[in-house]
Amino acid sequence: MQQPHFWFQKNSLLSHLLLPLSGIWLLGTAIRKKFYTRKTVEKPVISIGNVNIGGTGKTPLAITLIQKLRDKGHNPHIVSRGYGGKLQGPIQVNEKEHSVLDVGDEALLLSTFGPTWIARDRYMGAISAVNEGASIVILDDGHQNLTLEPTLSIIVVDAVRGFGNKRVIPSGPLREPLSQALTRADLVVAIGTETQVERLQNHFGKDYDLPVIPARLTLLESGLSLDNQNVVAFAGIGDPSKFRTTLNELGTNIIRYVPLDDHEIPNESFLLRLEREARKSNALLVTTEKDAVRLNPDWKKKVLTVPVRLELNDWDLFDTYFQNKLKGFH
Repeated sequence: MQQPHFWFQKNSLLSHLLLPLSGIWLLGTAIRKKFYTRKTVEKPVISIGNVNIGGTGKTPLAITLIQKLRDKGHNPHIVSRGYGGKLQGPIQVNEKEHSVLDVGDEALLLSTFGPTWIARDRYMGAISAVNEGASIVILDDGHQNLTLEPTLSIIVVDAVRGFGNKRVIPSGPLREPLSQALTRADLVVAIGTETQVERLQNHFGKDYDLPVIPARLTLLESGLSLDNQNVVAFAGIGDPSKFRTTLNELGTNIIRYVPLDDHEIPNESFLLRLEREARKSNALLVTTEKDAVRLNPDWKKKVLTVPVRLELNDWDLFDTYFQNKLKGFH
């Protein structure tokens, strides 16, 4: 679903009216916690998660960490819930055998960068990864997971949207109270300019008693310039407006932009309509990497993927926390 605007407004009447339902959500969460105990595995676990419902940049951070850890000689494996897929796991994702309907779009995308496991029980997924040689487990969307204890816990947040009205769903965008979530975190990665990150820190004051690393999404160099190029675009990510911003920054002429629901699989008639519109305007049909994995092989050839990568402004700070947490592991 696309996030409602009132989640990011102050003193919204609708938000106030939904507060009792937020209480029911919190009660249900508290009851669930009573039935689980987090367990550890023999290798370090880096949890990448968020407080907001929907996407905030977890997948780009996971991709960046895979590459960073490999450069340091580690063998990272990813463990994901496989949201949107039908398989329960634990099973290692094979992009040649599994479809988005099997394992979900995020796991399928991550599998192109490193060994990826889907498991509804993330602890069992981590055990499988370690048994197959993982020296480090990256737990995708793991902050609210109740089965696996992380060694290092990172929260990702969009510095522009922040934590909205700081209320729990459906009254606001949060999965749990902010102070509760931050208590379990070691680091915050805030995606935006340094000015936007500083504004976010000042706005939330005492709730941000954690190291915050600014990060930015950058276009992966492919040799293809999109400057002044007509494009017809679509995106079904947590915040579809971010892809539109990326296209504007690349200097494209956006003929039409269609935001989809997060994880939505575009149907054939929708894609044909966009393809006809692109032809009329001499435009490229473009989308995100995450959307591209949902397309069938024929459409993947017709739709240009615009890949982005997440760059942390301060890798030294990350390395400091990472090395401290690794003490005691072999």
